[in-house]
Amino acid sequence: MRYILALDQGTTSSRALLVDHAGQIVAVAQKEFTQRFPRPGWVEHDPMEIWQSQLAVARACLERVPAALAGQGPGRAASVAIGITNQRETTVLWDRLTGEPVGSAIVWQDRRTAAQCDRLRAAGKEDLVRARTGLLIDAYFSATKLQWLLDNVPGARLRARNGELAFGTVDAWLIWNLTGGRVHATDASNASRTLLFDIRKLDWDDELLALFDIPRSVLPAVVPSCGVLGETDPGLFGSAIPIAGIAGDQQAATFGQACFAPGMVKNTYGTGCFMLMNTGTAPVESANQLVATVGWQGPPGGDPARRAAYCLEASVFMAGATIQWLRDGLKIISSAPEVEALAASVADPGDVYLVPAFAGLGAPDWDPYARGVLIGLTRGTTRAHIARAALESIALQVTDSLAAMMDDSSLAIRELRVDGGACGNDLLMQMQADFLGVPVARPQITETTALGAAYLAGLATGFWADGEEIAGHWQLERRFEPSMTESARRAKVARWREAVARSRAWARP
Repeated sequence: MRYILALDQGTTSSRALLVDHAGQIVAVAQKEFTQRFPRPGWVEHDPMEIWQSQLAVARACLERVPAALAGQGPGRAASVAIGITNQRETTVLWDRLTGEPVGSAIVWQDRRTAAQCDRLRAAGKEDLVRARTGLLIDAYFSATKLQWLLDNVPGARLRARNGELAFGTVDAWLIWNLTGGRVHATDASNASRTLLFDIRKLDWDDELLALFDIPRSVLPAVVPSCGVLGETDPGLFGSAIPIAGIAGDQQAATFGQACFAPGMVKNTYGTGCFMLMNTGTAPVESANQLVATVGWQGPPGGDPARRAAYCLEASVFMAGATIQWLRDGLKIISSAPEVEALAASVADPGDVYLVPAFAGLGAPDWDPYARGVLIGLTRGTTRAHIARAALESIALQVTDSLAAMMDDSSLAIRELRVDGGACGNDLLMQMQADFLGVPVARPQITETTALGAAYLAGLATGFWADGEEIAGHWQLERRFEPSMTESARRAKVARWREAVARSRAWARP
């Protein structure tokens, strides 16, 4: 039996999964690593701990394959290829000669460069950046993080100009280490999150490099998301394994959901929500403050899964984190799973609305000054009404995002495919279908991020023939059909938007 090894390097843990030809996960290993918060608003990781934790779980996963199936050693020859998916935007800088990191990795959540982003916007650079990259100028993305490292690590800028340093998002850092320093590469989906990449030309942009004062010499080569880019050092796993797939986590989840056709949409319900819509072979410019991004890039061909695909993306900051607030802040539940039964104990929230703008609002409002609002309380309001309003707030934020996507793309939406931990909440999924007015489809396997990385690698190496075969592995677990009347749905969304307006009016700088 042969497998694809998927490396899923996330924000708080490194995971590895073995995927068989039927698209089933046969082994999983996971290891958490240290989160560093050296100053308010700063978030850092140790790049070596990222690498060592990822290597450990990859080896552990292969060790779980019986030696008889592998043919030699305890699982060492079981993997046909490796696919990599990763936390996006997190920035690593390292020495090309020694492979040692130059400073800590600056995590995507880090806000230390917010003032620099403010200065760039004030200088009128937003339109240029948006036109080339599809992104907003924000500390979320990689360019100002890399600029900060070059300016604040002693000697780094001079060494970078002399070609001594290498930059990468986490995928590039893993590839460098997996190949023993022979390959310095990223894929277009990760490159498109740096603010340095022209998403139409699919290449680094010299004008943007000048704007952020980044020397081209530090940049990785950009390779297809689907294609063999190198092999692992034989000493790592007992034999060389081709590295054949790369995609940022949300793009990988979209691929894992087999969203190969324009108009197909997935939403991941985690701490926040990330919704991506396949918009086809050209980026769509958003009029609703959404982000245009590269979904994946493959070699040319007739197979939809192999073509370069673009996506519209919407980010909701507070989804599962809202339920954590009910548990840790209000203490009206003792564990997150309790929220479903508590919310279901009332038929509706009694006209109570929670806008969880605890850190501002994401798409499509993008208001950093908005603040949380709990409105509509009466003497009859109970913790059950608040719990139901909290679940509704997640579904209503996603509804806003999809409405913006449909307006931007002019594409008809037949269903929303879902994944992430909170998609197991049946009440939330039914609310989502009701508020959207379209069905919500939950797959049998919700590990879609790792599946996407595996599928990209397997497609590149002939493990799977084409996108049609991959799409055949997507199996429905449950479909939630809308049950709310159109008039009730419109009234609900309108009332929600009134609450959002109150949230946005509350605080200003």
